[in-house]
Amino acid sequence: MNVILYDEHAVWADLLPICFTRPVGAIRIGIDTIAEKWQAFLPGEYSWKVSEQYLEELFPAIGEDCPDTLFIAGNVLPDTLLAAKAAALKPGEALIDARGRVIAHRGKEIAARIESYTEVTAIEQLYDIFMLNGARIKADFERLTAGRTSQPLSASNTVIGDPSLIFIEEGAVVEGAFLNTAKGPIYVGADAEIMEGSMLRGPIALCEHATVNMGTKIYPDTTVGPFCKVGGELNNVVFLGYSNKAHDGFLGNAVIGEWCNIGAGAVASNLKNDYTQIRLWNYPTHRFARTSLQFCGLIMGDHSKAGINTMFNTATVLGVGVNVHGAGFPRNFVESFSEGSTAGFTRVPEKKFFDIAERMMARRGKALTPAERRMLTHLMTL
Repeated sequence: MNVILYDEHAVWADLLPICFTRPVGAIRIGIDTIAEKWQAFLPGEYSWKVSEQYLEELFPAIGEDCPDTLFIAGNVLPDTLLAAKAAALKPGEALIDARGRVIAHRGKEIAARIESYTEVTAIEQLYDIFMLNGARIKADFERLTAGRTSQPLSASNTVIGDPSLIFIEEGAVVEGAFLNTAKGPIYVGADAEIMEGSMLRGPIALCEHATVNMGTKIYPDTTVGPFCKVGGELNNVVFLGYSNKAHDGFLGNAVIGEWCNIGAGAVASNLKNDYTQIRLWNYPTHRFARTSLQFCGLIMGDHSKAGINTMFNTATVLGVGVNVHGAGFPRNFVESFSEGSTAGFTRVPEKKFFDIAERMMARRGKALTPAERRMLTHLMTL
């Protein structure tokens, strides 16, 4: 089956800055990405239909004009029944939800609409990523561990709750930790490490090659993406991958993109002192939008950095390639490719940005591809 995960511009734009550098379906929520979840429920050859031309080189569509290609909205989270209904579509048919939104369609042209009576879950706002994360960890844990046997858990650990809700992939190391599964599972990916003295309360997902430093406290509904290194105190945070918050400091109700670094002692508020509802920067409207949230922390685009002891106000949004440092609280929204502090921000020179990105990526054995450089260079012009 040929499947294309497509983005609607309005949905993609509401998920900026996280989606400046990726399609919506490439967002990690739970243990794996939305695209990987669809691949598990509905195996096939997958590609992308992005809403922005500058992303097409990195995420090309394959078989777009084939009448049998299945198109699926990239922000929709799959389940068994939804995948079966999408797979059963005939050419020209579309599956819609109770609000009339198209979930999937067979072929580019839609001639008939079929209403789905399943419960459809979709990511529509940035905060959906962390708010839906706990439920997705539980669902992904059940799917990924079904019929499999965990690696043995060392006797040096203390388990509170059901030990069967801890799954350790091959190569992972867990020693001297406190693991609480009373409210959800704990998944430890391949070659990941949880160091001694750490305290984890599920549901938690630790992806492949991730590291939890000594004495780390991780509260429920947190995902530590591949090759991330974390420390300090985390509560309901989603790290997409390849990012570090390796030292003490609090981060809660947050989404951190790839290739980010948060320095020692950095903290981010997730609750206003007056307990009022939060406003969050919205890129399409160029203004702070009202939400129904009381808790929201830091939203950090790819390749952004925070120096030691940086302080962030509630619901701060940093674009791509931002470098924040110095004392005091920076403003609640910082544009992409800016560097500075409360004293003000200036533009990050292109060469400086790429030099930093290449040095950080080299630490993980990665390098920017020419296509990635062209994508980031284009972002600098926006």
